[in-house]
Amino acid sequence: MRTRKAILPDAEQIYELISAYSGDGTLLPRTLAEICENVRDFVVLEDDSRIIGCGALHLYGTHLAEIRSITVAPWAQGKGGGGRLVKALLAESRRHRVDCICLFTRKPEFFARQGFSVAQREDLPDKIYKDCHACPRYHCCDEVAMVRGDLPKFAILPEPANWLVKLQPWASNIGGQTGSS
Repeated sequence: MRTRKAILPDAEQIYELISAYSGDGTLLPRTLAEICENVRDFVVLEDDSRIIGCGALHLYGTHLAEIRSITVAPWAQGKGGGGRLVKALLAESRRHRVDCICLFTRKPEFFARQGFSVAQREDLPDKIYKDCHACPRYHCCDEVAMVRGDLPKFAILPEPANWLVKLQPWASNIGGQTGSS
């Protein structure tokens, strides 16, 4: 077994692996288009040139990255592949000089063995603001937040858009005006 950076032709196999675990809720579903757009975030696990696992590292900034969509084919589990994926993603985070790696999981025991510890969701505002608000499980999330490294002391949240047009009700007769300038 070996890990390598994913390339675009891997996207369909990554999609199939993630889809196999999104039906039971183990992983959040990802569309093929989303995987294609973010394929540079992914690492794949190969055995005899066959992709048997994947995982992604999503960067929020040098203060925080997230391991997401990590999975190994059912028949290949228990052979160290998941640990290899985590190590490859941690190496990638070090290459980018990221201080803290987070993840949300239903398998905290596995990630505890990889050096992660339980954290509070509130300590990860970048993740919550950017991803969790759009999640269908937002109000009933049963995933455990975990981190490795020092918790971020700041967040990089998007600025409100100044260029948006502000619509105001149009009054037909304000102060004697007829509504036209």
